[in-house]
Amino acid sequence: MSFHPEMEYAPARFHRSARTLAEPGGDFTFTPENQARFDANVARYPADQRKSAILYALYLAQQQQGYLTAAAMRHVASQIRCTAAEVEDVVSYYTMFYTRPVGKYVLNVCRTLSCALRGAERVTEELSAALGVKPGETDPTGTFTLMEVECLGACDRAPVVMVNDDWHEQLSPQDCAAFIDDIKSRGRAAFTGCHLHKEGEPQGPPLR
Repeated sequence: MSFHPEMEYAPARFHRSARTLAEPGGDFTFTPENQARFDANVARYPADQRKSAILYALYLAQQQQGYLTAAAMRHVASQIRCTAAEVEDVVSYYTMFYTRPVGKYVLNVCRTLSCALRGAERVTEELSAALGVKPGETDPTGTFTLMEVECLGACDRAPVVMVNDDWHEQLSPQDCAAFIDDIKSRGRAAFTGCHLHKEGEPQGPPLR
């Protein structure tokens, strides 16, 4: 006799985690140049706060490989002197880290309130139509990945698109197709950049 209720241990009764594991990847180590950059950066922190350099280390790894594999995360963990699980926690939290291959240009369209009011949803739709992909997908050429993200912190310049680590402000829906063509022909020169970095230049039309 047992006081415990009878439990049916059928697989369908249990919750399945939606967690997606990163690709294993091959052996990964920083290049000598990136190792030197990391060593210079981590030296800025006290020895007991080495984990403060984790974001910088992940950026180096992603720039070197294009995205973060499990092997790259283990290497970062060894450099930071923490567990691989702690590194994965950081990677899974921030949208700017990728655990699958992405295009040469990752178009991150801000969809938060200010950008939404200025047509960000239509920007996403027009970029999607121009590229033939949905948000979260990469075009067949491997050139463009389209993403939707939360606030990019440039509400006065909406709609804003972050392209890799660069910036494009006030992208109107009707200009999206031309913007894609411009990137194809001119690369980074097609981006407006952040107006705060361009002292003395016109700031464009005001919000209405």
